[in-house]
Amino acid sequence: MHALQIVWDPASDGINIVGNFTIHYYSLMWMAAFISGWLIMKKIYKSENQSDEKLDSLFIYTVIGIMLGARLGHVIFYQPELIKDDFFSIFLPFKFKGGFAFTGFRGLASHGAAIGMIISMYFYNKKILNKSILWILDIIVIPVALGAICVRIGNFFNSEMIGKEAGESLPWSVIFKDYDNVARHPGQLYEAFGYVFVFLILWFLYWKTKKSEQTGYLFGLFLVLLMTVRLFVENFKIAQIDAREDWIFNLNTGQVLSIPFILIGLYFMFVYKPKSA
Repeated sequence: MHALQIVWDPASDGINIVGNFTIHYYSLMWMAAFISGWLIMKKIYKSENQSDEKLDSLFIYTVIGIMLGARLGHVIFYQPELIKDDFFSIFLPFKFKGGFAFTGFRGLASHGAAIGMIISMYFYNKKILNKSILWILDIIVIPVALGAICVRIGNFFNSEMIGKEAGESLPWSVIFKDYDNVARHPGQLYEAFGYVFVFLILWFLYWKTKKSEQTGYLFGLFLVLLMTVRLFVENFKIAQIDAREDWIFNLNTGQVLSIPFILIGLYFMFVYKPKSA
């Protein structure tokens, strides 16, 4: 009946360690994102003559900033009822309402992660780096783009951010058995595929061109490319909040939140001029 479709029916959503404690594939993809990011930044920091001590501090600031920003972003933009219903689950990988259980951080928002990254880089630069915040933002976006690919693959493993119905004639449609028996667009993989090009473009421009010397350009380009991919792919995904399919100007929540980031990115690409020393 569903011969053309891919059926995603995971026997487990993670690796069981002991008892009910399971390391979810989503969490493993986040680990892959941070590890690959550290390796990329190690190469970049070596070329920029920055010390390993500063790299170690960068890793800590990045993990805390992105994870905290992503979690708070999800709660504020998509699940504000958690503030009242299960407050401590916002900051801890456990649920307390309806019985204590380990859940991992399963509700994370990319827009919140972007804000958290910018804020954490501000403090990192002020406390550790002592350069220009745009200097660090122009290079941190390269591993962040790679990490975004890992996270969206993790969303696929989790059967979350589900795509709209695709029709049984679409060969690459996916039936998420955890969700329903309908052939759907694999929106998570569309987004991951788009982010591959974001990463490759940033990587090429940093290593092969002089664009890395234009303060703010790579950071701005990252925002424009990443959020444009998000803006487009949201057309193939169901709204994460009921009744927000056409929230503002027929755009859903993810699309509306992407527009300010695109405008900020364009500003840094084409308008911003660094102050003279």
